[in-house]
Amino acid sequence: MRRLIEIATQRRVTIAMFMVAIVLFGVVSLSRLKLNLLPDISYPTLTVRTELTGAAPAEVENLITKPVEEAVGVVRNVRVVRSVSRSGQSDVTIEFLWGTDMDIAGVDVREKLDILQLPLEASRPLLLRFDPSSEPIMRLGLLSKEDAGEAVDSESTLKVLRRLAEDRIKTDLEAQEGTAAVKVSGGLEDEIQIRVDQQKLSQLGISIDEIAARIRAENVNLSGGRLEEGNQRFLVRTLNEFQSVDEFRDAIVSYVADRPVYLRDVATVEQGFKEREAITRVRGRESVELGVYKEGDANTVQVAARIERRLESLRETLPDDIELVKIYDQSRFISSAVDNVRLAAILGGLIAIIVLYGFLRDARATTIVGIAIPVSVIGTFLLMYSNDISLNIMSLGGIALAVGMLVDNSIVVLENIVRKKEQGDGIVEAARNGTTEVGGAVVAATLTTIAVFFPMVFIEGVAGQLFKDQALTVTFALIFSLIVALTLIPMLAALGARSRYEGSVASETPEPEPKSRIVRFLKKIVAFVILVITWISAMLVRLGGLLFKVVGFLLWLVLWIPTWVLQRLHRAIAAVYPGLLGWSLRHRATVVIAAVAIFAATMSLLPRLGTELIPQFSQGEFNVDLRLAPGAPLSETDRAIQVAQRAAAAIEEVELDFSVAGTGNRLDANPVDAGDHTGTLSVQLASGAGREAEAAAMESMREELSRLPGVQYEFSRPALLTFASPLQIEIAGYDLDALGVVSNAVVQQMSASGRFSDIRTTVERGNPEIQIVFDQERAAKLGLAVRDIANRVVANVRGELATRYTWRDKKIDVLVRSVDTRRSSIEEIRRLIVNPTSDRPVTLDAVAEVKVSQGPAEIRRVAQERVAIITANLAYGDLGAAAAEAGTIVSRIPMPEGVSALVSGQSEEMEESFKSMQFALILAIFLVYLVMASQFESLIHPFVILFTIPLALVGAVLALFITGTTINIVALIGVIMLAGIVVNNAIVLVDLINQLRAQGTERIEAIMEAGSARLRPILMTSLTTALGLLPMAMGFGEGSEVRTPMAITVIGGLVVSTLLTLVVIPVVYSLMDRKRWPVTAGEVTTAAQ
Repeated sequence: MRRLIEIATQRRVTIAMFMVAIVLFGVVSLSRLKLNLLPDISYPTLTVRTELTGAAPAEVENLITKPVEEAVGVVRNVRVVRSVSRSGQSDVTIEFLWGTDMDIAGVDVREKLDILQLPLEASRPLLLRFDPSSEPIMRLGLLSKEDAGEAVDSESTLKVLRRLAEDRIKTDLEAQEGTAAVKVSGGLEDEIQIRVDQQKLSQLGISIDEIAARIRAENVNLSGGRLEEGNQRFLVRTLNEFQSVDEFRDAIVSYVADRPVYLRDVATVEQGFKEREAITRVRGRESVELGVYKEGDANTVQVAARIERRLESLRETLPDDIELVKIYDQSRFISSAVDNVRLAAILGGLIAIIVLYGFLRDARATTIVGIAIPVSVIGTFLLMYSNDISLNIMSLGGIALAVGMLVDNSIVVLENIVRKKEQGDGIVEAARNGTTEVGGAVVAATLTTIAVFFPMVFIEGVAGQLFKDQALTVTFALIFSLIVALTLIPMLAALGARSRYEGSVASETPEPEPKSRIVRFLKKIVAFVILVITWISAMLVRLGGLLFKVVGFLLWLVLWIPTWVLQRLHRAIAAVYPGLLGWSLRHRATVVIAAVAIFAATMSLLPRLGTELIPQFSQGEFNVDLRLAPGAPLSETDRAIQVAQRAAAAIEEVELDFSVAGTGNRLDANPVDAGDHTGTLSVQLASGAGREAEAAAMESMREELSRLPGVQYEFSRPALLTFASPLQIEIAGYDLDALGVVSNAVVQQMSASGRFSDIRTTVERGNPEIQIVFDQERAAKLGLAVRDIANRVVANVRGELATRYTWRDKKIDVLVRSVDTRRSSIEEIRRLIVNPTSDRPVTLDAVAEVKVSQGPAEIRRVAQERVAIITANLAYGDLGAAAAEAGTIVSRIPMPEGVSALVSGQSEEMEESFKSMQFALILAIFLVYLVMASQFESLIHPFVILFTIPLALVGAVLALFITGTTINIVALIGVIMLAGIVVNNAIVLVDLINQLRAQGTERIEAIMEAGSARLRPILMTSLTTALGLLPMAMGFGEGSEVRTPMAITVIGGLVVSTLLTLVVIPVVYSLMDRKRWPVTAGEVTTAAQ
């Protein structure tokens, strides 16, 4: 190591060029780093979605869900299989163990599905992947202005909006670089509707299938090949596609008694709109939504900026009565969150420089450390780019955290160099000796800090995915800080010496004079060039010295108040500390007992802190999910949402509200509530509204929604990390009626408790069904097959897509059916003619019983067992207390035979994450011990240093308790980091004690001398780290929820451990040290006398 330090002080240009190269490549890497909100989190879930149109939930469960569950349940690394069987759709969600290669898992699942035999009517199973990045990065609303002449909700207006969104805006936005897709939802989608008169068809002996087949055959253009005549070649084409709706009406569909039957004779043809799946509204006005999705590796902020620039030009070309409103922009939150982290890092660096100058009052030393900070940070960007780590609030949070830590090494080295110069050493000698003396301690301190981040790879769940980037970023920053501390710092500290080889052995023998004239001439030229360069270098050095004086004067002028405070603080502590340390060494038992008592008293506060998985992001917006009774039409859902919208509009802080009634149009595979009876209202608050304003707005809307009968609602914030409800209770059993009874009992008791809000259950009144039960004997007597009758009912009610009509370069579906699903009745179903080609028409009620009944709305299964799931939010308190109370409620309710219940949701994830983090903490402490044992060549001294960790826990718990912060995975990550940070001060202290002992100093005297010598660097490093994290701990700006608990934990633990380390560690060292040091000659002489 000494050789490396000598090279750094001798080859200054080499070191300077090396650092310039690092900075250059780091800046280039920074410009190419992706900018996202969160790291690339690989959620280990796959969803198999299969559709069986028209099937009830029970049929979907038996025919689709069960076979799929059995097939995929044997795939490797499957943790649990969940499913939801709804009307016409099956969603089987497979959760894998964290760390599973999802590409290989997808191939395995696909292989199982390929050999699975499903009903012929079922669609091909789709394998979908949940990924938070599949959420749209931007949502736009296209709507008519309030002062538009025509009604904003009229059919023609909604058709125009839909066409404009699909034909112009969608294509323009998808052409932008980085845009993957633009999904359009809402409005009215064009459709040619052919509604046949079944009575006329029956009279003419024509079936509805023949109508559809004839239309399909007529609407076609075909290529007839080529024809050559003379010198010309012709292409032969048959042109028979319909050009207008009137041509559909004039189409001949059959010949009866040698007379043509036109379509207009047996059906009405009109250009209508498809059955609506969603109604979207912005500020209460009906609109068309456009969701913009980015490519997987695209930069969210850059893509959003391109979209915004394109929107500006698009708005200029829109009609005057139409406006394009931005509903949601994820890049705004990302940019603000990243800017806040960047600002916190800059402020942390400035505070570290202020602390350094306040203690040393040396502009030169302060400038040297000020140079070390950006070099280390920029070098970190180089390693981030090479390891494909994006700029996100976690990686930038790691840099902000590292800013206070990476100056520690430089401070320890520089402070020791300054101390050596104060003792009379020359500039170069002080740089070499000062760096060498603390080099081992600096390496050990850095390795112990890096060692605590290695166990992060063993943290399971979302915590491991989330903090991986932060751990790697801090590791990279600390590696560069170590390189800078051992090379750049001594090199800069040695500047100003007359000779960079000062202290080195140089040859005194003069070089022989060369005989050749040419060689002598060239030597003179080289000497002249060297003289010029030396003169320029000397001028630069003098200019640098002048600059240092100017900087020193400016620093004194600006920082004289904090300098005066820090100097007074240091003098006060330096005056008190030797006496306090001496008293502690004389009353060692009292000190140890007091430390143990403080630790025990502080740990008793843990149950009062509360627990949660991870703090929710406050993005200035929230969602209200509404759910009406199954079977409620889309218009009823829309009316209920409008009530919620009016309540939101009455709140002063609300800036924008946007609603989707119905299914909507989503790309992600997360099984969400779907159907016409569900909807979502998104509320966006004005800029600057905090969490208190969000809570007040939610409470105000709850009061209004509670007056709506039969409407279930749940408030939530945009999910960025997990899609499980805060609290879930799973009630398992086969009998759906028994599940319903237990579910209702649990809901009643949870409603009676004030702790829970937005309570919802999956057991509810089922979908109303029109059930057709065939009389096979009667159908057989009439010569009818049940299958043919069922197909005839489907063709009349659901209809058949006969062909597609080209209109304005757009393909429009042509649907043939006889029942108008918007205006029909059950009686019309009964009167359906099931044998239109027969001479004697037979209606459906003649061969079947048509009745109205109810079935289950949905059937959920977990681990191939039926379950009822109750979800709830927290009205107050923490997640741990709520889970405990929910468990008490469940234990009080008598369970029928075959029914069981357990508490899950985020509480289950929280328990798993906490267990893995406890293991990571133990492993981190063990690795720290290994590093220190290797450094000190002792098994006892590392135990002495490890006593700082429980002292740090005292400060961490007190800081969380004082600030009212709950224990979550962010705070626990801070605790793990503390294990590597707080030992650094003890390492520096014990290392100097051992050096003094090796020189022959007596134990108590060595402890006292080392304590006084290391007091200033310990205070400086602790204050720079703690105060550097202060901007993060203040919790300002977006994304602060995921940074603040960690910063509070580290600051509290570091401050308290520093104060206790200066007293307790020397006492413990004096009690446990049994190492025998070599006796010096001086001691032998003294003993002999």
